[in-house]
Amino acid sequence: MNYSQLYKESLFNNVIPFWEKHSLDTKFGGYYTCLDRKGAIYDTDKFIWLQGRQAWMFSYLYNNVEQKEEWLKIAKLGVDFLIQHGMDANGNFYFSTTREGTPLVQAYNIFSDCFAAMAFGQYAKATGDKKIQELAKKTYFNILDRKDNPKGIYEKGMGTRSLKSFSLPMILSNLVLELEEVLPEQEVEKTIDFSVNEVMNVFLQKDNGLIYEFLNHDGSQNDSFEGRLINPGHGLEAMWFMMDIAVRRNDKDLIKKATDTILNILDFGWDKKHGGIFYFLDVKGHPPQQLEWDQKLWWVHLEALVALSKAYYHTKNPEILEWYVKVHEYAWNHFPDKEYGEWFGYLNRQGEPHLQLKGGKWKGCFHVPRGLYQCWRTFEKIEV
Repeated sequence: MNYSQLYKESLFNNVIPFWEKHSLDTKFGGYYTCLDRKGAIYDTDKFIWLQGRQAWMFSYLYNNVEQKEEWLKIAKLGVDFLIQHGMDANGNFYFSTTREGTPLVQAYNIFSDCFAAMAFGQYAKATGDKKIQELAKKTYFNILDRKDNPKGIYEKGMGTRSLKSFSLPMILSNLVLELEEVLPEQEVEKTIDFSVNEVMNVFLQKDNGLIYEFLNHDGSQNDSFEGRLINPGHGLEAMWFMMDIAVRRNDKDLIKKATDTILNILDFGWDKKHGGIFYFLDVKGHPPQQLEWDQKLWWVHLEALVALSKAYYHTKNPEILEWYVKVHEYAWNHFPDKEYGEWFGYLNRQGEPHLQLKGGKWKGCFHVPRGLYQCWRTFEKIEV
């Protein structure tokens, strides 16, 4: 099978047209993300991290595929909305707003900020806009200022069991590469060093080769719901971030370690009865606290495919190819909607669509197109 052709055609003939047709709010700016199976809008609230992700996606396509004016216009819709309505007086980004841009939910963590920074970085690259370039830089440093207490006054915990989260070093490892052109070289290297060490030497556990979502601040494991939590999708996504860093630094050992970790995560996270990758698992096999633990999610499988394709390109490991085919067949047999386009986001354990939506509060124009793009480009190199 010619994988590169499949991914490319799906990206440009199916997925991107779906979002171009259904998601643009030309009246108030930004994007609708709450789209039903056919693309009809079922809620007009705007979730800031999804605004940032879609603005990033279209800027990225403009910069890396073709300088289509339509793509740049779509990116501008999101960037302008983020600047005009996305942040508070301190430059922290809200979680959500109304359609018109009135804030709904406070800036209670730094993930909206991360995706806004990514959007500004790619859009500034596309346009040469120095003000937006500065905004990307300012947002990045604002994220770093908040990294030790990302939720600030919105933190619910009492501090009795203070754990550190894998999501921060994971996202920084990708964000810093996204913003490499606008950040001082010393800052880029420092953040890469921090992220690689945290991901591969702290959160990656030597005893079982798995990545934990939460640890004690001294790096030890915590025997609690949070401390036992494994999120296979997060670990797999982080591994392709690590491989991108390894390529940048010509670090073959890091590629090998990331490849081994991919295999460990898939072996642990694969549903041996129904196929597909579990959403959440407890490392000791206890009942997870997340009731949706056994669902099969679109982004988890796409991140697995990206990680596996990159690992195979770099190592030619037959075990990786075997897993690639297995995950590819599961994903393509269950997630794409052959009738109305795009991918279903949420399947039950048996692999049937749990929800018919194509977008919502958490799913937007990001993981599907980014995953298709990454696999297309990687298989172009593999299939030469």
